[in-house]
Amino acid sequence: MPKPTAGSAAPVDRVRRLAQMYRRFGQVDAAGTSPLYERVAVALSESDEVLRAIEAVPARKRHPTMILAALHDLALAGRAPALAAAYAAAERDAAADAAIDTLLRMTDEVVGIVVRRKVRPDETGRYAVLYPAIAEAARRVGARAVGLIDVGRSAGLNLHVDRVGIEYSDGHRIGDPHSPVQTTASIVGDRAVPTRVMPEVVARVGVDADPVDVTDAADCRWLRACVWPDQHERAATLDAELAWAATAPPLLVRGVPVEVLPGAVARVPADALPVITTTWALSRFPVESRRRFVERLVAAAADRPVAWVSAEGVGVAPTIPTLGDRRASGHSIIGVAVFDRSARHVDAVGRCWSRGSLLSWLAED
Repeated sequence: MPKPTAGSAAPVDRVRRLAQMYRRFGQVDAAGTSPLYERVAVALSESDEVLRAIEAVPARKRHPTMILAALHDLALAGRAPALAAAYAAAERDAAADAAIDTLLRMTDEVVGIVVRRKVRPDETGRYAVLYPAIAEAARRVGARAVGLIDVGRSAGLNLHVDRVGIEYSDGHRIGDPHSPVQTTASIVGDRAVPTRVMPEVVARVGVDADPVDVTDAADCRWLRACVWPDQHERAATLDAELAWAATAPPLLVRGVPVEVLPGAVARVPADALPVITTTWALSRFPVESRRRFVERLVAAAADRPVAWVSAEGVGVAPTIPTLGDRRASGHSIIGVAVFDRSARHVDAVGRCWSRGSLLSWLAED
């Protein structure tokens, strides 16, 4: 019997690797977090027909989070009613069967979605870090109004941080206690987060290469589709955020952030402090682009103060002190930098974990 050639073996190897990726996603990534996706991902891994259909997707788009989000989008759009019903009823076996059926029947539709979309699993949840850091930046300048410029978070939900209610584990509260969006964070250490009020926000500008329009139903549905279907609390929070974000939609600036940042700063009124925020965004930039990002901030501060609030991994944000922490240490550094003509004041004001759900404040009042 002749041995398979290298060319004939390659497709088999690709299918095998896909099966392993989907099985691992179900048994490791989704296990204990999403029973629905745990079952669905494993079921997809066991179907050769499904795996061959997934191969119609560009290689960089074949990850389970991408395919599952596309299927969820079809369910939310009413185009996969059996899958929507199984998700709503949390019926794992029915969801697995419906996911397989939907993917095989609507392969072209799935491909069309994943080609034009990016997975956006973590648009929210940064408020407990951003609010006190923005207030600190404004205090250092004596600003009575700020213009927020959020970089790299496509939907711009960070831009509404002033409209959220925040409660810390030590009992302190900041923000709006009557907001439909309420969030919590645990304090690490014995220093309380300052409760000073953020100044009035007079401009909201989102900067991203592929921004999401919160007034566009399809864009909003896609964000919802990136939330796993049995993460009900997270989905409810996102729905509330999108609802009030649509009442005051930000100005969206599309383009490479380093290139369009000066124009975004120019959108902030002259009597307000531009505050640029980056939250786990710079790690997606090449190292040289990160340096150019800071150079753009310095240039923008030639005739007015400009502040930068960052929450990035240790050593990711140029000029922000690392406090002697190791890279890839599992936590992030909260930085506040103020640029004013030739002056530069840069501090690490805290550490945070789990995208801001745990926070250690370091700066003194």
